[in-house]
Amino acid sequence: MSAGDSAQVPSTPTRAPGLSTPARRGSGRLLASAPRRLAARARLVALTAAALGAAVAIAACGSSGHSKSTAASKPSTTASAPGTPHPGGSLTVLELGGYAGAWPAGLDPATNTNGAADQDQMNAIYGQLFQLAGGGGQGHVIPDIATGYKAEDGGKTWLIYLRPGVKFSDGTPLDAQAVVFNWKRDLASPCTCKPILLVNSITAPNPTTVKLSLKVPDGALINQLLVANFNWIASPTALKKMGEQKFKITPVGAGPFEVVSDTLSNTLVLKKNPNYWQKGRPYLDGLTFKATADDESALETMQANGAQAYDGMATPQLVPQFRAHFTTTEEPATSPYDIQLNTAVPPFNNIKARLAIYYATNAKLIDQKLFGDQFPVVQGFTAPGGLFYEPTIPGYPTYNLAKAKALVKQLGGLNVNFFTLSSPVNQNFMTALQAMWKQAGINASIHLYTLAGLIQQFDTKKWQAALQTAGAWDPAAGVGLAFRFASTSPFSGVHDPHLDALINQAQAAVNPATRKQLYFQAAEYIAKNAYGPFLFPLASWNVAAHGVYGPGLTTSIPSVVVNTAPLWQDVWMK
Repeated sequence: MSAGDSAQVPSTPTRAPGLSTPARRGSGRLLASAPRRLAARARLVALTAAALGAAVAIAACGSSGHSKSTAASKPSTTASAPGTPHPGGSLTVLELGGYAGAWPAGLDPATNTNGAADQDQMNAIYGQLFQLAGGGGQGHVIPDIATGYKAEDGGKTWLIYLRPGVKFSDGTPLDAQAVVFNWKRDLASPCTCKPILLVNSITAPNPTTVKLSLKVPDGALINQLLVANFNWIASPTALKKMGEQKFKITPVGAGPFEVVSDTLSNTLVLKKNPNYWQKGRPYLDGLTFKATADDESALETMQANGAQAYDGMATPQLVPQFRAHFTTTEEPATSPYDIQLNTAVPPFNNIKARLAIYYATNAKLIDQKLFGDQFPVVQGFTAPGGLFYEPTIPGYPTYNLAKAKALVKQLGGLNVNFFTLSSPVNQNFMTALQAMWKQAGINASIHLYTLAGLIQQFDTKKWQAALQTAGAWDPAAGVGLAFRFASTSPFSGVHDPHLDALINQAQAAVNPATRKQLYFQAAEYIAKNAYGPFLFPLASWNVAAHGVYGPGLTTSIPSVVVNTAPLWQDVWMK
């Protein structure tokens, strides 16, 4: 779309047809389920042991021969034909504690430090101005509370058109003034969940139009909204009435559901919003989100009928067990793992150390040994489910153990502090890399953190290397290219004005073909300077009990950031 074009959508678009908190010690439910829990834990221990054994084999293996997969095989879903949606029922959804199941700062868009990690809860309460829907392989943006948009002045001015008559669950209007209030408040907040925009002004020319004037063009603005707090609009009246401290616990939005109770980072209970703008939605009467300790705990809870859905299951070895009992849908990955290197501090302020990591990392072998060769190894920052996918990059330094050893010798040794988000999959992944690097003489110490702990490590500015597990559907959005590699990002280890310029130009361009070309140049430049090797994407799976259906839950929608966000207003159950 060129500047001046508009995307207008009809006002009634057609849509596509719980810590499962463990029982307290001594409770009868926990004791009754103990044999099953122990059996399940034994299964995961065996799987983990096999993965760690594979890591050892990686260290000793010089070839990349194929091996049998212990992970999921196609088809990606076990859903049967759902039939006609009908209203009613209450659904409990599990979210991984420490990530999507953590909202320690509450659910106020301006202060929720977990941001898009909590997109399920936020979308259910607030709805979205725009949302990502499935179809076309890479998904597409459709309106929700908005009806469309228009770009002017080469992408420096954006008009957002709102759906008339939308009300918050407290009965007050969600109009242009409410959006302006929210956006100005978001930008004034110190929270890192806000979008990075150079804003001239935000105004409301009329009740259904918001005008955003930027200092520089931004051709990716609408896609960026999908992972920014700008996409969630809070009730100004409720916020002023309750105050921020109370509002963050019982927030008020215009989404399909409203808050009944909220125990931070544990359980969020919602009920149908009677003021929801779309007649006949949501289908569900109630929706509850519960944190769960890990994928194994989620499996146990669902088998005990303690929940009917799990968003973001990420352990490939557990897919067969989930699939044996539940509808299990592989969601398209949008960004690969990459090894972030902090070029501002030793040892990775030296390109020789960075190249040593590239040459010592055999992504193909790890993919084969740990994940059954089910994911494509890439050399750039996108995956098949994301925009501007490029699997190979000219000049990318590929695995070469001899070169890695030679560089480590020149450096007089290489010791690395290496960290990532805590999960069984990530731990196995890190152990495999540690063993592989050891063959080149690189000594890596591994550290695993919750999301809050991970953010704290980045905040120190002294970190050395991180296995990045996040990504974005659009490289310009949220946890995308700038998040990883731009000088202005608190989560980047790269400070290069030329790369910054390429990133900014790609984001500014309104024409998708121009953006694709600039992102390709950025990928080449990252490879040339060895700023961080890319590996392969890991899919996540959304799981639902049989008889539960919905877009993004039992059908495929690309993830906008790490996990796919189901469209909760369209989820239903028999």
